[in-house]
Amino acid sequence: MTREVPAGDYDYEVVGAAYSARRRSDPRIEALVHAALGQAASVVNVGAGAGSYEPPDRYVIAVEPSAAMRAQRRSPAVDAVAESLPFDDDAFDAAMAMVTIHQWRDVEAGLRELRRVARGPVVVLTFSDDTLTDFWLMQYVPDVLRREAPRMPALARVAAALGGEVSVTPVPIPLDCADGFIEAYYGRPEAFLDPSVRAAQSAWALADEDHVARGMSALAADLASGAWDARHGHLRTQPSYVGSMRLVVAR
Repeated sequence: MTREVPAGDYDYEVVGAAYSARRRSDPRIEALVHAALGQAASVVNVGAGAGSYEPPDRYVIAVEPSAAMRAQRRSPAVDAVAESLPFDDDAFDAAMAMVTIHQWRDVEAGLRELRRVARGPVVVLTFSDDTLTDFWLMQYVPDVLRREAPRMPALARVAAALGGEVSVTPVPIPLDCADGFIEAYYGRPEAFLDPSVRAAQSAWALADEDHVARGMSALAADLASGAWDARHGHLRTQPSYVGSMRLVVAR
């Protein structure tokens, strides 16, 4: 069933049909996520999307409110929202939420629900709210990143809602990252000129179209002239980039 009102601030029913083609698990990031889950045999994945980062060797129950995203999954998902999970207390060994909490309507309520239904660790892959604007893309579409940064819940806010012992670890982003979030293309600038790449990043859909068009024209011109490489060319061979991605683990 398709929801009449989106569960979060981004309508995946309208723009999420091909999301899984670009947003796939990167094996190096995946290894960090799975290690953080510890020995958990049962896991609930909330805001699960098409299933990125779900461990294949564990019993996983996915929760995804978007019909368009559920249709792209290999396994079924429960139609529910993070703020009201239809599970008993301590129903799972662990809980995970991958690149999703910035889209929830009530972040604190959703995080408390993750904690409520998990006996063990809660693993959240998210982004820092105060570093995204350091990315070179600010030179071309500053409004896109300025609007995106406030969507990211402050890490202190996330930790407070989860409670317990919380660790926050920067996640190195590999040069050939398979998960197509914005900073994944730090050394592949031409990718931003591809509308299908931008379509798998919610920030663009929330931005002014004219601003985006002007920025992409400027980026194309700088790539053609060599100006981008003169400023940032070292990133094309930099093995990894530590940007705004963070792994939050509450125990």
